[in-house]
Amino acid sequence: MGDKVYEVRKIKKKGRGMPLIGDKFPKLEVQTTQGMMKLPKAFKGKWFILFSHPADFTPVCTTEFVAFQKRYEEFKKFNCELIGLSIDQIFSHLKWIEWIEDNLDTEITFPVIADTGKVADTLGLIHPARPTNTVRAVFIMDPKGIIRAILYYPQELGRNMDEILRMIEGFNNIEEKGVAVPANWPNNELIGKGLIIPPPADVESAKKRKEQHTCYDWWLCHRNYYKW
Repeated sequence: MGDKVYEVRKIKKKGRGMPLIGDKFPKLEVQTTQGMMKLPKAFKGKWFILFSHPADFTPVCTTEFVAFQKRYEEFKKFNCELIGLSIDQIFSHLKWIEWIEDNLDTEITFPVIADTGKVADTLGLIHPARPTNTVRAVFIMDPKGIIRAILYYPQELGRNMDEILRMIEGFNNIEEKGVAVPANWPNNELIGKGLIIPPPADVESAKKRKEQHTCYDWWLCHRNYYKW
C-alpha cells in the first residue's frame, strides 16, 4: 500500500495528474473578462470558487451563470469570490455576458477565464469525449489557496448553487469554530442547525462529553449553531 501511495506522489511531482483536495492550487496566469489575473494570488486571503462550464451560448451554462450572479453577494458575505472558465475566446465571453445582461436583465460581475486549453488541462477539465469542451466542475479554495473541495457534473445536469453556497458557509464554520458539519445542514434530521463537536482525544474528555454538550453518545455530540 505504501509503495502505491509513493508512486502516485511521484507521478504528481512530475506534473502528471490533476490537483486533488488538500493540494495547493497551481500558480496560473489567466486572461479574464476583467483583465489578466494571477491565481491563486489574486484571491489571497479569500475563499474562491473556480467553476468551469462546457461552452458559452449554451442553455444550461446560461442558467448557471445567472444563478451564480444572483447569489454573488451571498458568497461575498462569507469572504468568497467567484471565477468562471471555459475554452472560449475572450470576445465570446464578452458577447455572451452582454447577451445575458440585455436579454435576462442580469449583469455578470465576476471574472470569466478565456482559456486556450492550458488551464483546463492543468486542472483536468478537458472532456474526454469532447476535447473542445471543459467538463462542468467546481473547485473550492480556502484563503491560503488550498483546494478544499472538487465537484463534477455531467453536461446535461446544472449545478445546485445553494449547495455550493451551503458548502462555503459550512467551511467558514469549520474554520472559525473547529467543528464538523452534518448531512443536510442546517436542516439535519438528527440535530437540526447544530454543528458536530470533534471526537475527544482521551478517556477523561470522553467521560465529560455529555456534561458539556448535547449528545447521543460520547462520540456524537453537538452544539446549536445559533447559541454558539
